Amino acid sequence: MTVSAWAPLRRSAFRALWLAQFASNIGTWAQTVGAQWLMGDLGGTALQVALVQTATTLPVFLLVVPSGALGDILDRRRVLMSGQALMLAGAGGLMLLAGAGKATPVSLLGLLALMAIGQALSMPSFQAIQPELVSREEIPQAALLNGVNMNVGRAIGPALGGLLIALAGPEATFAFNTVSFLGVLIVLGRWRRPSDNRPLGTEHITTAMRTGARYVASSPLFRRVLARLSLFIVFGSGLWALLPAIARGPLKLDASGYGVLLGSVGAGAIGGAFVVPKLLQRMTKNRMVLFATFVYAGATSTAVLTESVALVIVAMLLTGACWIATLSTFNATAQVLLPAWTRARALAYYQLILMGGQALGAVVWGAIADGYGLRTAMIVPAAAMAVGVLAATKWLPLNDRPLDVSPATYWEEPPEIDDTDAGPVLVTVEWPVAKENEDAFIEAMQRVGRARRRTGATMWGLFRDTETPETFLETFTVATWQEHLRQHVERGTVVDQQNQETARALAKESPHVRHLLFAEPEKPA
Repeated sequence: MTVSAWAPLRRSAFRALWLAQFASNIGTWAQTVGAQWLMGDLGGTALQVALVQTATTLPVFLLVVPSGALGDILDRRRVLMSGQALMLAGAGGLMLLAGAGKATPVSLLGLLALMAIGQALSMPSFQAIQPELVSREEIPQAALLNGVNMNVGRAIGPALGGLLIALAGPEATFAFNTVSFLGVLIVLGRWRRPSDNRPLGTEHITTAMRTGARYVASSPLFRRVLARLSLFIVFGSGLWALLPAIARGPLKLDASGYGVLLGSVGAGAIGGAFVVPKLLQRMTKNRMVLFATFVYAGATSTAVLTESVALVIVAMLLTGACWIATLSTFNATAQVLLPAWTRARALAYYQLILMGGQALGAVVWGAIADGYGLRTAMIVPAAAMAVGVLAATKWLPLNDRPLDVSPATYWEEPPEIDDTDAGPVLVTVEWPVAKENEDAFIEAMQRVGRARRRTGATMWGLFRDTETPETFLETFTVATWQEHLRQHVERGTVVDQQNQETARALAKESPHVRHLLFAEPEKPA
């Protein structure tokens, strides 16, 4: 069954949040222009002007991982509302200070950093709630629409910011952004999100962060998405950093001409939202990313190989479509791979790479442009991107097989103990396996072992008994009994259950399980 590109917008909760977020994205980009302009009006040094960008990105980079953990252990709606409230406070403070003529470079940077903290708090949870707003089949379309939202906001926002500054000063951009956050808060306040099922209570944030990192490390399919994202974003981000220089240099455009180029990227993103679902009906995700990356590399190179503005506008339309096609494919693939209990903290690493890769790419390709010229800075990464996607398609293919990561409780009941903080816990599972099934069993247990580590095991191993070669001993350790209970009750998925059933089918009989607690000597009186 074909899913329309606009199907998610038929769902009231997604539609309301998408529209509110669209206004917020425009407000954020308009405010970026206002903040930079205000810093100049305040007599800020070149360093202080540059620190505007640092204040808006560094807190996100530092806090997005712990924020992802908070999104998994607390109510995501409340986490989102807290993040939006911080951004509202920052924008409102800037509006009041600038309007009263009381703003200083320090207060401007401080309030921008406060807003960045709110953004860091919101980003992972916003990504994690998407599967709660739409059906599983609509997740790729939702990712596309969210990409359109961001790209069109990026195209419209700076132009609107310049217009507001001309009409009423920088404080007008802050006022618009303040109102946009109010809209998001109203939508979130009206959303009746079902309560999370946490029978064992809330995790500690440090434990949640460690568990999230362990999940990412033990999930090869998700790591492939992160690796593919890294390759694309580092080489592809030069366009965003160098497009102003291309506009003012080879193309000899003024500010309005630069706005046309940005608008072309946004229009291309909208067009991509129509085209990508139809292409995915005819090709796999890997072919889609391969095709889109090659076109993107060619289009970005065209921007510095011609002085024809019309040709560059066409190239920008293509880059917008290919940018959104590639990133939305990565994003949708990541979301369907992740179970609800760890979705926000794992997607925090996705956001970390997305933002960090753009920052790194901007610095690297900007430095190369200064030293070797714009052509080199655009063509070299385009060529590297094309070579990289060919290698990645072969060695790091994206998952096209549907995986059921819905919750499943399939472990046998563990014994009851009073001290749930006791640990470490050693679990041993004795598997009797017929000789003809040994190779298949060992291969099946590798998938079981990854599931143990994803759900909380700090160490895992499979051993063969030297005296009884048909007996295999699986061992894994968990930090505390509470963490082991979460493996039993909260973190299992249907695909994990299927992997364990495959291993059990290869055993001669049901395995024998033992639980052991670390033995500590009694403290002397």
